[in-house]
Amino acid sequence: MWWKWFVGVLSFVVFAAGSDAAAQSDPPADGGTNTEIARLVRSRDAVRYSVAMSGTPIRAGGAMLAVDAPLADVRRIVTDYAHYQDFLPGFQRSRILARGPSGTDVYLQAPILHGAATLWAVVRFGLPVHDGTGEKIEGIKTGPANLDDLRATWKLYPIDANRTLLKLEFLMIPSLPLPGAMITPQLEESSEDAIRACRDRAEAQARSRADGSRAAD
Repeated sequence: MWWKWFVGVLSFVVFAAGSDAAAQSDPPADGGTNTEIARLVRSRDAVRYSVAMSGTPIRAGGAMLAVDAPLADVRRIVTDYAHYQDFLPGFQRSRILARGPSGTDVYLQAPILHGAATLWAVVRFGLPVHDGTGEKIEGIKTGPANLDDLRATWKLYPIDANRTLLKLEFLMIPSLPLPGAMITPQLEESSEDAIRACRDRAEAQARSRADGSRAAD
C-alpha cells in the first residue's frame, strides 16, 4: 500500500525539483453514473482518480471498483481495523487503541526500506455517515505519528442488493519536501491495492455464506 513506494521517494528526493502541483484528474461523482457503474460491474476493473483536500495543495489519490457483495458485508471488511494487517497489502501491525462515540483509534504500522525503518500513525476512523445514496467512513491522523498528514475516506454505495460500489480516497504526506506530482499517483496506486484486497475478502465471505446456505438446503 502507501509505504511500498517510499524507497522510490527517498531516491527521488535527492533529485526532486519543479512544480508541487499534482497531475489533475477530476474525481467521479459520488456513487458514479449508471454508465460508469455498469462498466465497473462488467469489467471488474478499478478506476483511479485524484481529489483536492482541504488544507494542502497535494491531491489525494482515489480508486473505485464494484464488489459482488452487499454493502453491509463490505462495511464489515473496511471497518475491521484490527485485521488490516492480515489482508491489506504491506501492513505490519494494526491495533485498536480505543473505541468511543466518535469513532475508533487505530495504531497503524508498516515497514519500509526492507525493514530498516517504519512508518506509523495513530488514526481515528469515524462512524459511518450518510453520503448520498450510500455512506462514508473518514479516517484522520489524530495522535502521534512520524508522518505530516494521513487521511483515508472509505465510500460505499449500493449498486443493488448484492453489489456495492467501493471507493477509497487516500492522502499521506511524509515528512519530506516532496512534490505532489510524485505523491498523488502513488496514492492512487495504493488506494487501488486496498480496494482490491477488500473486494477479495468481501466476495470470499459472501461466497462462503452462499455455499453454506445451499448446503443447509
